[in-house]
Amino acid sequence: MRGAPDRWFARDKSLHFGASLVIQLVGYSAARLADARPTAALIGATVLATSAGIGKEVYDARGHGVPSWRDLAWDGMGVGVGAGLVLLADRRE
Repeated sequence: MRGAPDRWFARDKSLHFGASLVIQLVGYSAARLADARPTAALIGATVLATSAGIGKEVYDARGHGVPSWRDLAWDGMGVGVGAGLVLLADRRE
């Protein structure tokens, strides 16, 4: 895939968004099940999901893929949407 254009809207971007969203939601849920306060759970899940996205790009940069700032942007959007969803869910309780 080297040399291929890094498009803003491509299958890999939806995978970055979805993976970050899921990691955020699962991380938050696991922390809350372990009796973490909402703020601590949100911070922990955000660090986890963000680290996963950055880690993937570092892995790519070390010769295992093609690193992309656009991938990180989509990771960030997934983390943000996930954070918004958990905040909404906790407000409803």
